[in-house]
Amino acid sequence: MSDTRSTLRQRLLQARQAWAGTDEAPPAQARLEAHLSAVLMELEPQCLGLYWPLRGEFNPRDVALALQQACGGPKSLRLALPRSHKGQGETAPFMDYAVWDGQEPAGRDDHGIPCADGPDVSPDVVIVPCVGFTAEGFRLGYGGGYFDRYMARHPHVTAIGVAWDAGRIGPDDGFTPSAHDQPLMAVVTPSGVVAG
Repeated sequence: MSDTRSTLRQRLLQARQAWAGTDEAPPAQARLEAHLSAVLMELEPQCLGLYWPLRGEFNPRDVALALQQACGGPKSLRLALPRSHKGQGETAPFMDYAVWDGQEPAGRDDHGIPCADGPDVSPDVVIVPCVGFTAEGFRLGYGGGYFDRYMARHPHVTAIGVAWDAGRIGPDDGFTPSAHDQPLMAVVTPSGVVAG
């Protein structure tokens, strides 16, 4: 199963990075922003967990900042970025969130990913990047398990996946959710809400 996941992950990542530089990417970003904004307006988060986009991922920053402005600013809607920790000794790898001011972060987490240096916070809604996703709302990520462990430790959180349409995993792709995989409430793509 891990070989199938690894092969599928690499195929989807290569396709995504190649696609991200095409003329199709900017209008797809705009469509996904519109769909995600509508979902978030319905959810009315108090604290929204985002992520710093890498390797052709959807960038949620503009949606989050516009929503924050519409809600009355940072006092009404706090934004947060995740920090991954590799863990050591008896401590397993884990992820947490820190309050984010919306600017390019100066800090880096244990994997070198930009992260906020604000106080710790527990978002009520988190946006989760997907390399791939199924119609049932299961996610294929980078393989580290950080988001799955976070969602398992915080069952109250509403997790919304975001992905490009090409990341949809069909029945013929050989993907089977593992016991540790946490389903997302929904997955939003440029085509709309297509899973969950």
